[in-house]
Amino acid sequence: MNQNFDIIIVGGGAAGFFAAINIVEKNPKLKVAILERGKEVLSKVRISGGGRCNVTHACFEPNELVKFYPRGEKELRGPFHQFCSGDTIEWFDNHGVELKIEADGRMFPVSNSSQTIIDCFIQATQKLGISVLTGQSVQSIFKKEAFWKIETQSETYIVEKLIMATGSNPKIWEMLHTFGHAIISPVPSLFTFNIKDARIKELPGVTAQVSVKVKDTKLETSGPLLITHWGMSGPAILKLSAWGARILHDKNYQFTIFVNWLNDLDAENVEKTLKELKLEHAKKAVSKKSPFDLTNRLWESLVLASGIESETKWADLSKIQLQNLTHQLTNGTFQVNGKSTFKEEFVTAGGIDLKEINFKTMESKLHENLYFAGEIVNIDAVTGGYNFQNAWTSGFIVANSI
Repeated sequence: MNQNFDIIIVGGGAAGFFAAINIVEKNPKLKVAILERGKEVLSKVRISGGGRCNVTHACFEPNELVKFYPRGEKELRGPFHQFCSGDTIEWFDNHGVELKIEADGRMFPVSNSSQTIIDCFIQATQKLGISVLTGQSVQSIFKKEAFWKIETQSETYIVEKLIMATGSNPKIWEMLHTFGHAIISPVPSLFTFNIKDARIKELPGVTAQVSVKVKDTKLETSGPLLITHWGMSGPAILKLSAWGARILHDKNYQFTIFVNWLNDLDAENVEKTLKELKLEHAKKAVSKKSPFDLTNRLWESLVLASGIESETKWADLSKIQLQNLTHQLTNGTFQVNGKSTFKEEFVTAGGIDLKEINFKTMESKLHENLYFAGEIVNIDAVTGGYNFQNAWTSGFIVANSI
């Protein structure tokens, strides 16, 4: 039986490492161990951001930052006032890692390699004497008076404080459920839409600034959309999948979307513009050149879908054809049949019910000395570095309160 540690952290990911390092930096007397079930630690950090690690986002105002969390918006306001994106930048800077801001606000190490973050964490744990124990899959957890007893397949640990940072792990959720914690059942978030449609079939790689709505719901987003071999992706679609994680799951990923390819232009204005073009460009072929901020290929596809032949001149457009084209541009209807996981960055909506956590300390309201960090709780964000920011903030708060 191993009683060499004061604190055990279950889960060798971003949140677990960040909590461990901050605990021992604040109180070097404490003996801390990280238990990781796999052979490798920080595997999600390694693959995130295409192997570059999207550390955080350049949004420095807590009340603005919380808006990127479909689940956790209300609860994270206080924590972000304790430790926000600016604090993350400073923390990494103090640990020898310089971050840079990209045009879309995402932040990466200047090295453009997630290995920089991994090396930073591994070096810190070695320097601080934190034990990182791999191949330690937790089989059971017991509460014994003022202590926690954790059994892996090869060891038993007795500690005073236990931090759970296991991400979306159903087996661990099940164990915590036996301690009375309510688990919000997990469903996928951040996925792309499978759409088979002649209008986009030949256009993989084409992007547009759009607004998208899901039929019969209040779900609506805008942003860049990317046409892919299997349908639609890009920030606009990923945002919609995050905010609609539960609703779209309940629809079994079979639903209709409306796409406005011209983003914020409404049908009335577009039709007016088309009528002006009919006069100005009377002798030119409609399909040849896009008069809007759309690629010519996408424009041509939407023109053909409106029942306008490729050689038809502007002057020859009928009233019905103008209306059809307006509709295709501002309210194109597409049928979604299924989803695809977005790269390897699988995120789930679900986890420990937020009502059962004290967000000043990240401690369980049901059990003293049981703490949570990262995605194990029912918090998730859209893509762009926000899920990592939640890991850093919750890890920091756990460390502070301990």
